[in-house]
Parts: sequence; structure tokens; C-alpha cells
Amino acid sequence: MQGTGIKVSIQGYEGSFHQVAARQFFGKNVEVIPCATFRDLIKIATNKKESNGGVMAIENSIAGSILPNYNLLQKSTLRIIGEIYLPIKQQLLVNPGVQLEDIREVHSHYMAIQQCLEYLDKYNWKLVETEDTALSAKHVHQHRSKHIAAIASKLAADLFSLEVIAPNIHTMKNNYTRFLVLQPGEVAQPVTDADKASVSFITDHSRGSLARVLTRIADGGINLSKLQSFPIPGSDWKYSFHADMEFETIDQFNDVIKHMQPITEEVKVYGVYKKGKNVE
Repeated sequence: MQGTGIKVSIQGYEGSFHQVAARQFFGKNVEVIPCATFRDLIKIATNKKESNGGVMAIENSIAGSILPNYNLLQKSTLRIIGEIYLPIKQQLLVNPGVQLEDIREVHSHYMAIQQCLEYLDKYNWKLVETEDTALSAKHVHQHRSKHIAAIASKLAADLFSLEVIAPNIHTMKNNYTRFLVLQPGEVAQPVTDADKASVSFITDHSRGSLARVLTRIADGGINLSKLQSFPIPGSDWKYSFHADMEFETIDQFNDVIKHMQPITEEVKVYGVYKKGKNVE
């Protein structure tokens, strides 16, 4: 699906990794609607008059799951139509002509600074935490600063006419964030050649109920790539589970769901889509 005329909500500002992910899925012409919070992202993605959907981070290979986003997804009417695995590559950005010896401060989001400490520790720079990587890059550009650098994406460098003075300064090289591509349920079309699904289910109180569900999934020849548990507020130690399932045919998946229904209190399918590829 190419992005001409497509508008999607993202968390963060233009130049953020959310925008990089949106471009990877829809193409570089996709228009993004920056949102301050994930809650706003979901709200705009749900409104057909404002957008064609949204792109939302759901987990990171180092930091783990973004649990509040599962909750937002659960409460929404959005469907998952795809996923993106994005390598998180941090760049040190400066205004054109600025040299390493000119830098006195480095501005970026707390997590980006943490990801680059091994490199940053070589220098006696003041590290300043900000709310967003891309916004830090924008401020360096706007203020024409000669003494402040930002840590952000290559896209932010391109958007704000900055130079990458030090590329790929992140310590952990195998750092991926997984993003979900979301569309309102009433407009989401079935995805052809789908081989992955995201499902939520609630087990009953009986002993071994989760084991029975997992056995049905395994017996159906389905690979369970993720299982996340959530306590149900106000319940007596009851849990809901989010499961990502990988399969070969849609019939195989439908058969497993059919066999899960009698042994669960509730099964909800958030989306059936194509598995994202790890790209460099």
C-alpha cells in the first residue's frame, strides 16, 4: 500500500522513528499527523475524517513491551493491518559546519541518550534530556546553534538540514522497535497472504485453563511469537492474555480460534496481517 494521499497519526514529531516506520510501510509520500501522546494517536486514527489510521510502537527488542499501548488497543475499535520492525539507529546531528570540538551540549530524549552513553562518555558534553528526539533536532536547526548537537534519526537530519557528524552512535546494534499499523475496523480490508494475527483471550477460573488454551494453539501447528498477560482490574485474580500467532494458512488460524472459544471466556481478534520483516 503506497502513501499518496494517505494520512496516518503517529506519536512524536516529524522526523521521529514513528514517521520512519510509517514511510517504511506506506512509502515516503505518506502524510503524518504528529501527536503528543499515544492516546491522541489512537483517537485520531479512529476518526475517518481526520486520518486513514495510525502507526503505533508496541514493543522494543531491548526495553520490552509498551504495556499501556496494549490497553489503548484493547479499548479501541481499531484493527491491526500490518507491522513494521524498525532498526533504531541513533545519529549525532549538528548544523552544517559545526565540528566535534565545537559541541558543548547534546540534547535528546532520555532513552536515546541512554542508548548512546558508551559513545557520549568519551566526551565532556553536558547531556540534556528533552521530550522528543526529533524535536531536539528541530530546535538545533531553528536556533542555528554552533555548540549544541542532537541525537535523532537520519530522517530528522534530512528534514531539518542537519549534518550527521557521527553516525550510528547507539551502543546496542541489534535494537528494533516493532510498530503496528492500525485502521478503523469498519474500513479495514482483509489482508491477502496474511500469516500472522494478534488475539486477546480471557481464561476461566479452572485449574490449568491457560495450559489447555496453549495446547490447542500448539496442536493447530501455530507458532506463538508473543504471549503477554494483563490482570483484569476489579476481578479476583483473573487475567487476559494478548497472543501473537504465526501460521501458514488462514484456515489453520480460523480452526485454532474455533477450538479456543469453548475453553475461554472471550476471544477477540485485533487483526490478521502479514508478518513484518527485519530490515537493516
